[in-house]
Amino acid sequence: MTQLNENLLRQAAAALATVMAPHGPADAKLSAYFRENPKLGAKDRAFIAETVYLVIRRKRLLEYLADGADARRLLLAALLRIQGVSLGQLGPHLNKQQTEWAHAIKAKSTENLPLGLQADLPDWLWEKLEKQYGEKDALALARAMHLQAPLDLRVNRLNGQREAVLALFAKEGIAAAPTPYSPDGVRLKEKIPLNKHVLFTKGVIEVQDEGSQLLTQLLAPRRGEMVADFCAGAGGKTLAIGAMMANTGRLYAFDVAEKRLANLRPRLARSGLSNIHPQLIANERDQKLKRLAQKFDRVLVDAPCSGLGTLRRNPDLKWRQTEMDVAELSIKQRNILDAAARLVKPTGRLVYATCSVLREENENIVETFLASHPEFKLLNAAEILAQQKVPVDTGETLKMLPHLHGTDGFFAAAFERLVTSRQMEPVVEAEPVEEKVPAVEPPVETEKKPARAARAKAPAKPKPAAKSMALAEPAGASPAKPKRTAKPKIAADATEAKPKAAPRTRKSPKAEA
Repeated sequence: MTQLNENLLRQAAAALATVMAPHGPADAKLSAYFRENPKLGAKDRAFIAETVYLVIRRKRLLEYLADGADARRLLLAALLRIQGVSLGQLGPHLNKQQTEWAHAIKAKSTENLPLGLQADLPDWLWEKLEKQYGEKDALALARAMHLQAPLDLRVNRLNGQREAVLALFAKEGIAAAPTPYSPDGVRLKEKIPLNKHVLFTKGVIEVQDEGSQLLTQLLAPRRGEMVADFCAGAGGKTLAIGAMMANTGRLYAFDVAEKRLANLRPRLARSGLSNIHPQLIANERDQKLKRLAQKFDRVLVDAPCSGLGTLRRNPDLKWRQTEMDVAELSIKQRNILDAAARLVKPTGRLVYATCSVLREENENIVETFLASHPEFKLLNAAEILAQQKVPVDTGETLKMLPHLHGTDGFFAAAFERLVTSRQMEPVVEAEPVEEKVPAVEPPVETEKKPARAARAKAPAKPKPAAKSMALAEPAGASPAKPKRTAKPKIAADATEAKPKAAPRTRKSPKAEA
């Protein structure tokens, strides 16, 4: 343990007060504090970060022990009652008042505490977990969330092999082991600075929790397919999918946040992948998506969620999220899943996933989707993973939990679009469910256009070539006489060719391999 001194304790208390201030994620506020205090050494920063996150994880218990939310008292309670620091070690660095606080904290009993307090969760969240999992499992789950998450890595199949990565770590004296479920995963016993490690800079490894890696195994993309990561974010799963496709086919990374897609670019450059095409969309009903209806072999929807399965890494979420937030998120999740489903071709696969452990964001969404989409059927997740040689069976849906599997909490369900007699008909869009705080901007209403078959009879007027719009019409297309054998193409620069209708008969467009 770092050698304690009065200045270090003062800095830790100041950092804790900054992080506990309302608004904003804990990691961003702690990073800002370190930038404002550049003279802090590496060991001091490590002690401060570890102690601050310990307090956030156990805040409810520590507030009980400290008789309040004062940062200095919470710091003492964490050191004395969680980390096991003795009064003798702390005594020389405390003033008279702090010494009195320390003695009171040390003497306070923790017998017969309410279960919600033992779980270190807000009452609303504890009640949901207890109802869903039962008292015993809910408490085990909550206690597993008190622990720090290990550092999980994914080996990029294009640039390396897991056995070679493990051998290099062993040679360097870094304790590492293969993850028990993911075939590409490596778990480090202790966190190390990876940014400058040769395996990281050469694109051989990426940081990714094992549970997250299993989502791509459930999607099971194949070489040459057309695949979409509908809520790509910074692209962790996108990169894993691209590697599973062996850098073939076309993989579209859709997201509504330009900043998140910008964060994907340096990771993409390191990976060596060239089959990934980032696409910024305005919302889940963007015109670009309408042109891609039923053209994708696989679509992954890692939906925006409460993140309550990641409390080992983001413990502040349990104090920032509310029951109302979860209710609003469930509306967004239904709308996003409905929109993504339109992209899936007959016999294609759709995977819905969250990093939540709540039924409202998981099973309820699946049940609602199946009830309103008879053209889809639920696939057995355990059978798919067995085909991928992943030794985990949680039933029809994938449910990874920290106290059972040692991963973050993840949920996923896989669907397949059925081939029906109506598959040749135009896709009719459902009305979006009204939501209070939309995940993306609401769609702008547009005038309905005449059917393509009717339009084909009238002479088409040439259109000016689009210079920057994604998914634009190819410049060389002949508007007056469309050829019957022409197929829509998606350009390698992440632009999508607008599908053209044949003059007499309508056929489902086929995506390029």
